[in-house]
Amino acid sequence: MPLNSPQRSALADQVIDALRSQITSGDWPVGSRIPTEPELVEQLGVARNTVREAVRALAHNGLLDIRQGSGTYVVATSELAGVMQRRFAGADLGHVAELRTALETSGARLAARRRTEADMAQLESLLARREAAWESGDAERFVEADVSLHLAVVAASHNDVLTAVYSDLGHVLRDFLRSDVGEELRPEDHMDHARMVRAIRDGDAEAAAREAGSHTRQRGCGVRPPAPAG
Repeated sequence: MPLNSPQRSALADQVIDALRSQITSGDWPVGSRIPTEPELVEQLGVARNTVREAVRALAHNGLLDIRQGSGTYVVATSELAGVMQRRFAGADLGHVAELRTALETSGARLAARRRTEADMAQLESLLARREAAWESGDAERFVEADVSLHLAVVAASHNDVLTAVYSDLGHVLRDFLRSDVGEELRPEDHMDHARMVRAIRDGDAEAAAREAGSHTRQRGCGVRPPAPAG
């Protein structure tokens, strides 16, 4: 083994950490194209091969997607999120709905017990944003607003592990909600989340959990109800 291999490896690890930091901080959001290889070489002051090694490592870990002729894009915010996205691609939608219900119900129950005034201000702002997105008729805008509200509810649980798992599943949940909502928002599909937010503010843990889980019984924020038998 060449004597300078550890040094090269350490440098590559530093570049990986620098690129990962751009992703996790939100400077390079999911869906965005990262700077080109020459731009990264100039910005980081390292050799092209080191940049290429770092980008390939992050692509292997699921954070980046290298698209020939187009560029390299951010597809996940953590290694676990990348694994989740690959692992559950094409999963049974009913199973995804059940997982979402389990996480959101637990998050809402804990949020009702632990939320702060800062949490409530965030939840009420995101609730208003969700309603405005619905009124706009823009399905993609609504999906993003709905997911943001539920993530804030889980974050208000102040359980870092639960919040991290839910966040890492974000792309799976977004894809599920997109498939459920469809391309067009329809009045009969609307589900009011004001009761959930109000229950969290009131400290009513069971009501908050019940409202958070009720999307399994209505279309528009969860799985469609099964067709009648026969």
